[in-house]
Amino acid sequence: MKKDKNDVKNQDNNSNKIKIERSEDMHAEMNDAEISKEDSNEQAGSGITAKIEKELEEAKIRIEQLEKESADYKDKLLRKAAEFENYKRRSENDQLNLLKYAAENFIVKLLPTLDDFERSLQHMENAKDIDSIKQGIRLVYDKLLKILNDQGVSKIDSVGKPFDVHYHEAMMQRKAEGTKPHIVLDEIEKGYMYKDRVIRHAKVIVSSDDGDENFESSQSNTENTNNEDQ
Repeated sequence: MKKDKNDVKNQDNNSNKIKIERSEDMHAEMNDAEISKEDSNEQAGSGITAKIEKELEEAKIRIEQLEKESADYKDKLLRKAAEFENYKRRSENDQLNLLKYAAENFIVKLLPTLDDFERSLQHMENAKDIDSIKQGIRLVYDKLLKILNDQGVSKIDSVGKPFDVHYHEAMMQRKAEGTKPHIVLDEIEKGYMYKDRVIRHAKVIVSSDDGDENFESSQSNTENTNNEDQ
C-alpha cells in the first residue's frame, strides 16, 4: 500500500509538472502572439504613415502647381486689363478728335472758294469792267453752292409755294391781286435744309386775306415750331 501511495504521489507530481509546462507554453505562446500583434501594428502604422507622407508630398506639389497657374492667370488678367484701358483711352481720344475736327474735311473744301473771293476782291480794286466782276462773283457763288450741295445742303424753294410752317417763317403779310391767300410772295432770307432736316427756316412775305384768322393761327404755329427747333 505504501508503494501505491508513492506511485500516486509521483503521478500527481508528474501531472502538476505537465500542467506547469503547458501553462508556461501557453504563456509563451501568448507572449509571442502579443509580440507578433505589436509587430503587425507597428508595421501597419508605419505603412499608413508612409502613405500619408506620400499623399502630403503629392498635395504639396499640386498646391505649388496651382499657385503657379494662379499667378500666371493673374498676370495675364492684369495685362489684359491694362490693354483694355489703353484701348478705351485711345477710343475716347479718337471720338473726341472726331467731334473736335468733324468739320475739317468740309473746311478744306471751302478754302479754294475763299481763295477765289480774295482774288476777286483784289481784282475789283483795279477792275473797270463791272460785268467781268459780276461774272467772277457769280462763278465763285456757284462754286460755293456746289460744295454745299455735295455736302447735302440745299436751299428751300419758297417763292410761289403755299406757306408751310415746316419750312417757312412769315415775317409779314401783303395783299396781292390775283394771288390766293397764304402764298409766299417773296423771301427776306433764304431757308436751307441739311439732307432731310431744316436747319434754317425761310423768312418770307405771304399773301394776305383780310379778316383771315387761319393765317394768324398758322403764323403763330410757325413761331412755336421755330422755338421748338431752337
